[in-house]
Amino acid sequence: MICQECKERPASLHFTKVVNGEKTVIELCERCAQEKGELYLLQGGAGFSINDMLAGLLNIDPAYQKAAPESISGGMLQCEVCKMTYPQFAKIGRFGCANCYQTFRHQLVPIIKKLHSGNMTHGGKVPARIGGSLHLKKELELLKEKLGFLVRQEEFEKAAEVRDQIRSLEKKLVEGEEKSE
Repeated sequence: MICQECKERPASLHFTKVVNGEKTVIELCERCAQEKGELYLLQGGAGFSINDMLAGLLNIDPAYQKAAPESISGGMLQCEVCKMTYPQFAKIGRFGCANCYQTFRHQLVPIIKKLHSGNMTHGGKVPARIGGSLHLKKELELLKEKLGFLVRQEEFEKAAEVRDQIRSLEKKLVEGEEKSE
């Protein structure tokens, strides 16, 4: 797609606006979106960046205000490497360096919870509905490693339990493969 403003560069920002049931699609290149800025937004356009959106998210909830980052000395918490403060991050919407993630880690928790609907743990790379057999194979591999460790430690009773778990998983795996064929 080509930018609707300059008609020269490829559009990298795509916005859909619905007003009174009428859908309008606006496609802009990065440069035109930056040039239009907030003035374009006020005129009903869509010239805002992801950074502006993130900065807005940071100030929506009063919980973010409670997380105002103050250091033990009573001053403003600041990144040691790039000297960015949390209010600067909230205004800009992005950190100055990789160290900022470590410096402001306590303030990021409520933001991440809000953005990810309360989820704070990574669920894996493969969705459960697609990778059922992959999960079984991974668990099987881990159990086999555990079995080898238990045998080397001569804990044969625990090893027998793990062996039974392995057989059970192998049976499930075979049944699953038969169903998919």
